[in-house]
Order: sequence, then structure tokens, then C-alpha cells
Amino acid sequence: MLKKVYASAVFGVEASTITVEVNVDSGIGYHLVGLPDNAIKESNYRIAAALQNNGYKIPGKKITINMAPADLRKEGSAYDLTLAIGILTASKQIQAENLEDYLIMGELSLDGSLQPIKGALPIAIKAREEGFKGFILPSQNAKEAAIVSDLKVYGVDNIKQVINYFDKGDALEQTIIDTRKEFYKSLDFPEFDFSDVKGQESIKRCMEIAAAGGHNIILIGPPGSGKTMLAKRLPSILPPMTLHEALETTKIHSVVGRIKEHAGLMAQRPFRSPHHTISDVALVGGGAYPQPGEISLSHNGVLFLDELPEFKRSVLEVMRQPLEDREVTISRAKFTVTYPSSFMLVASMNPSPGGYFNDPDAPVTSSPAEMQRYLSKISGPLLDRIDIHIEVTPVPFEKLSDERKGESSVDIRKRVTKARELQTERFSDLENVHYNAQMNTKQIRAYCKLEPSSLELLKSAMERLNLSARAYDRILKVARTIADLEHSNDITGNHISEAIQYRSLDREGWLG
Repeated sequence: MLKKVYASAVFGVEASTITVEVNVDSGIGYHLVGLPDNAIKESNYRIAAALQNNGYKIPGKKITINMAPADLRKEGSAYDLTLAIGILTASKQIQAENLEDYLIMGELSLDGSLQPIKGALPIAIKAREEGFKGFILPSQNAKEAAIVSDLKVYGVDNIKQVINYFDKGDALEQTIIDTRKEFYKSLDFPEFDFSDVKGQESIKRCMEIAAAGGHNIILIGPPGSGKTMLAKRLPSILPPMTLHEALETTKIHSVVGRIKEHAGLMAQRPFRSPHHTISDVALVGGGAYPQPGEISLSHNGVLFLDELPEFKRSVLEVMRQPLEDREVTISRAKFTVTYPSSFMLVASMNPSPGGYFNDPDAPVTSSPAEMQRYLSKISGPLLDRIDIHIEVTPVPFEKLSDERKGESSVDIRKRVTKARELQTERFSDLENVHYNAQMNTKQIRAYCKLEPSSLELLKSAMERLNLSARAYDRILKVARTIADLEHSNDITGNHISEAIQYRSLDREGWLG
């Protein structure tokens, strides 16, 4: 007897429906075809034990299973439940009238209990598109799949529940979540708060500007000056994610199985902080069967590279194109996958191999030549994509021991959100520009017009500080953001002079 059960395979961040055809015939043998990987080939041992322990069995007949489309590679252990239900219905051990209305997925343990799967959200989106009425999957993933409306999601703990649902009509509990309520619940309670940071008011201001305009930022300072602490608090002042952004981000994390068990939509912006020994494939994504890398996992959030000069040069260079295009395309001989990667880059570094500025009182001093060599590890084109450079100095004891709390992230975020709303309105006619950092040269000329006095100030500053040509556009972008934070239509001399301060690494003789 032939039976069809439906499952799904994930490629990139999209899913494709897989039809599992199970045919039970006279004879002996177990044949699994349709490009299954080793995890799927081994599934018959898991299925046999799980059925045995729940009072059923794999029949001693010839079983042929085809996973269509047969030329698409299937991988992972998420098809165990699909195959088991197909075998039980094809061998008439259970009755299942409306099996074709459901998408069924889950990994089986030997006792019949279910383990979580990867990619539940893109699979649920595809199931709704293709008109399935329900999606049966492990309960750990149910909240994630229930984000999708107009699809009945049933989270189950054991294969016995699925068997009884089809064979005996026992009810399964539907998982229903209010997406909007879930989304707004955790917005105002960031894990890390700017009020924890003592002193560093100028750096906090800098972070606020970076968040308001979506600017990439590099923090330069000695060990213990608070670079990492400040960077970790940046997501808490970024504007809240829109529902669309939250869905995009959750989808990517779902594909790699990084959604916490029993968790639904990701409401907080991601913060990724890879170690400096990371490989270029781990950073941008890839592998024989491509997976998203760190830059895609930080989509709509922050990618923090601590100790930037310690990263391998090749790793930093592969980031140049995704920083510009805000997506990364991974090509293989048989297929191409594109992952979104619109992130904010925050980097930190010591000014020298010894860790300190060129200061006679520093515990360790480095010669200007050593400092120059250390800084030259970061290429010009990469620095070109970083709008704000800021020097972080250690906090004096008086500030550290001060009991007063600083301004909270929620208050700073209100100002940032207002500035972002101005930018959204300004760029409403442009498809790929949403905030100031995304402006190209043509748009800078249109939206960052200077009055003669401001232009004169910028000219004299560039000559006196020996600022490079690449600093010109960056200064204008940052000045535009500072003006937006003050709700000013025009860029004034004050805005320009503040923006000029944030170009440390462009100044010739900065190391002296």
C-alpha cells in the first residue's frame, strides 16, 4: 500500500516542501531513496526502537521510501517522525484519513519522545503558503512556528500523541501565541543598561549618535577603559525592531537552531561577539551545505569585533562587501544562497601592542613604529566603512565610586527613535536607504548641504588636522545625524565641529 506524508527542507532562509512516499509490498528489505544524508539513512534504527517501545513495529516486508523531489539533497534527523507515521499508515497499523492536510516533522528518541528541529519558522511560513491546515512538530519548537498566523500548530512530546490523534481521534493541544503581545512584552527591559556605566559621558554621546544614524563605530583605548562594557549596551539604545525585522531575524536564527527552546519571536536586537580566532567562513557563512555566518546572525543588530587588529587580515577583508551591500551571497557549483546581513559594526582595539596610548606615564610603552605597524593591520578600505572613531580613556576613581546612576537606556532610546523617525521620513522615496549611514555620495550632496560658514570651518579643520579625503563624506553623514538628534533641518557649525572630533584614525600624526 502507498501513503504520502509531507515534510520540509530548508535552503538558505527559505523552505521547500518534501513529499515522503512510503510503499509497503510483499518481500523483504528497507530502501530509502531521494538523496538522503547519513542522519536520515540511520533513522530506521531510531524508528524501529521508538515504535517497538510504543507497542508498534516496522513490518517485515519490503518497504520503499522515496523523498521527492529526488534530486534535492535532504539532511538532518528532522524526518524521523514523518517516516515513522508513513510506515505505520502504509502498513495499516493505524488509520489516518486526512494525513495530506498536515506537515509532520520531528527527531525521534528511542523511547518515542521528540527532540527539537532546526528551521521551524521558515517551514511554517512555507506550510501556510502551500495551504496545509496544520503543522505537527516537537513542543520545544511550537512557539516559534506559532508566530505564523492562519496555520494550526500542534506541539507534541511523543510519537504516541501523534498516533492517537490520527488513529483514535484524541485531541492535540494547539499552540496559539499573540505575536504582537509577545513582541512588545520584552522591549522595555534590556538585559544590559547604560545606567550601569560610570562616567564616560562623551563616549555615551558617541554611542547615541552611532545608534541614531546606524553608523559603524570603532573604540580605541587601553585595557579596562570600558570598551566592551559600552559595546554590549549598544543594542539597548537602538530603536525597537519592527515586526518585519523581528521575523527576518528570527528566521535566520531558526535555520541554525539558535532559537531558545519554548521561545517565539526575537524581540531584542541580536548582539554577536565572535572571538578573534574566527575563520572567514564562520564570519560570512558557508560550508559544503551553506549555513549563515556571524554577520547574518547579527542582521538587524550589532556585530562586535573586540581587539580588531588581532583578527586575521583575510577575515576582515571578506567583510568589506557585505558591509556595503547588506547581504552576502554564497555560491556553490549546484546552487546559490543569499543571506541578509544588515548589521551595525562596532569594533574595539588597543592603540598599541602594549595596550596603551603613547604616554610617558603608561605602564607599558610602545614606539611610534610599533604602534604604526599594529594599526596597519586594519586596512584603509575597512576603516573607510567605519564612520566614527573615538578614543576611550580610563575612568577616574571619583567617577567609579560615585553612587549616582547614569541615564537609562530607555531614555536614550527615546531620543534615538525620534531621530530615526526623521530619517525614515526623509528617505521614504528611496528603496534601499533607511538611515543616514546608508547614504551614498549623491545623497550626501542632496541632504547634507552646508552654509558657507560651516563649509569654511570644515575646510580649515581638514587642512589643519590633515584629514584624508575619505573623512569628508563621513563627517557630513555624522553631522547630519547630530542635527537630526537636535531636530534641526540645517547642519550648523556646531554639528560639523562635533563630527570632526570623531575621525581620530584619519589624522596624520595621531600616533605622535
